[in-house]
Amino acid sequence: MKATPVKGTADYLPRQTLLRDYLQGVILDTYRAAGFERILTPAIEDMENLEKSEGGDNLNLMFKIMKRGDKLDAALAAGDYKNLADLGLRYDLTLPLSRFYAGNRQKLGSPFKCIQIDKAYRAERPQKGRMREFVQCDIDILGSDSPLCELELIHTTAAALLKLEIGSFTVKVNDRRVLKGVLRGAGVPEEMMDTVCVSLDKWDKIGSDGVLAELSEKQLSPESCEKIGALLSGGCTLEQAEALCGEPEAMARLKGILADANALAEGRYDVVFDLLLIRGQGYYTGTVFEIQSNQYRGSIAGGGRYDGLIGKFTGENVPAVGFSIGFERIFQILESQGFAIPGKRRRAAVLCGEDEGIDAIRCAERLRRQGIDAGVYQRPKKLGKFLGKLEEQGFDGFLILGESEEPKWFTKE
Repeated sequence: MKATPVKGTADYLPRQTLLRDYLQGVILDTYRAAGFERILTPAIEDMENLEKSEGGDNLNLMFKIMKRGDKLDAALAAGDYKNLADLGLRYDLTLPLSRFYAGNRQKLGSPFKCIQIDKAYRAERPQKGRMREFVQCDIDILGSDSPLCELELIHTTAAALLKLEIGSFTVKVNDRRVLKGVLRGAGVPEEMMDTVCVSLDKWDKIGSDGVLAELSEKQLSPESCEKIGALLSGGCTLEQAEALCGEPEAMARLKGILADANALAEGRYDVVFDLLLIRGQGYYTGTVFEIQSNQYRGSIAGGGRYDGLIGKFTGENVPAVGFSIGFERIFQILESQGFAIPGKRRRAAVLCGEDEGIDAIRCAERLRRQGIDAGVYQRPKKLGKFLGKLEEQGFDGFLILGESEEPKWFTKE
């Protein structure tokens, strides 16, 4: 049998788990203080729901669960190999939330402000920063189309990141309607919108020349390529977008969100317009946003408005918008920095003889009342080696029963 975890997943040592618990606790407390309520949903979803969720490339990364028993036998006998799976693992937390809301909305407030901190699964090619099992930390507001929702999500997510001391970051904001309006203004036909967006999404990797070469290969007209080239070389500013957009309501809403979010930021982080912020999921309908660290490559949070997804379950239009913190990325950054949990209670081991268990447990209880986490261990023969192991495991000190009343700390206070 193999002692290693499945590729793309990870085991976490006690010290790592302590950090993960701390980070999730800070995020959860920040979300709850802002009036959001936590829910839990299953990791397994119906395959029909997953396949109709417009999850973009994530639909190609689903873990599928095969039918069982007679149903599997019947599908195999019929040669129905495309429908051997009837269930799958969720690839994010948005689809499960939409199903949950559709089934429970009569019991929920309106608008419903929701927290989800849970695992999701994607059949990624495992590499640094990309795992097959990972934690997402989401907040969503369902049942309101007010721009106040976007403003609150940006402010609350940023507040959590500030408390985590992740370093400086920038919030990037766009609107799918503004982007499509700009592309229409540049002469892009409706049937080419998605493929042009795919090329634009690669701009940070292949540059303007690479994007224009792709668009030319896709047979976008030279006039449209020229207009998009001018847009890229000019920095894709808000003023440029407004001149081309032709969507005054969407543009006014976006400008208002940017101005208000910057006012709330009070210089602690920047909120900027990014026309090339696209986000891959097909279910986004309006505002999209992403947070990028100014010190470390890659995004640390992302989300947007998905007004059409809940309607797939209810048949009614229900506005919805959410923001998700990329928990694994933040954990990796802070762990690599040797992040020390602030205000962490000191931890001591009470060592005792074989027949001193009752007294040792009473001693540990006394230390706990003093604000010290304490565990009881039988005193080993090789004390030095054992103490070294305790220190490696995150203990701050030890007390040998009968030799002292107070712990001896490994490092000076």
